[in-house]
Amino acid sequence: MPTVDVIDINRQKVGEVELKPEVFAVEGKEHLLQEVVRMQLANRRKGTASTKTISEVSGSNVKPWRQKGTGRARAGHRRSPLWRGGGIVFGPKPRDYAYVVPKKVRRAALRVALSSKVRASQFLVVDRVAVERPKTREVVALLKHLGISGKVLFLLPEIDPNFALAVRNLPGAKALKVEAMNVYDLLYYDQIISPLEAVSQIEEVLSR
Repeated sequence: MPTVDVIDINRQKVGEVELKPEVFAVEGKEHLLQEVVRMQLANRRKGTASTKTISEVSGSNVKPWRQKGTGRARAGHRRSPLWRGGGIVFGPKPRDYAYVVPKKVRRAALRVALSSKVRASQFLVVDRVAVERPKTREVVALLKHLGISGKVLFLLPEIDPNFALAVRNLPGAKALKVEAMNVYDLLYYDQIISPLEAVSQIEEVLSR
């Protein structure tokens, strides 16, 4: 059973927490990460790319020049795909790229992502995460005390309005409720910071 130190805001150890191996010590199944991240990115796509076919391009049906005798290549009209400004052959049209991966697969991928963070010592458990005022500099000071640099994801049971405002303006930082955690964010951010009460909530959600 994996254990992680619980630290305070000064990075001093104040305890230990045992993590459920079925959530935080899953081996293999990395292919699930690719499946779920691909789904998330596909679902974000706008799908608004659009081109005009030969029948939609504006232009005359008049033959540009006579068929024979000019020495030039024959041409039927100016909307031909061979011409600049002509129609596009097999070009993109507006479409929906969204699709759904089964819930069991999504949850399994979350376990794999969390396990990889624990193995890489990138899952930090703290006794509390809070700021007194909605000021970005307070979050910067918190990260400095914890000795953390790079992209940071705060995984919280509830998001305090002051903390949400303080994190919002900080590049490379994001606050998420446990119920909103997703594979893409877990993998994208270098460090995950989570208070002790959020750990039990994560285990409850992913042990179902």
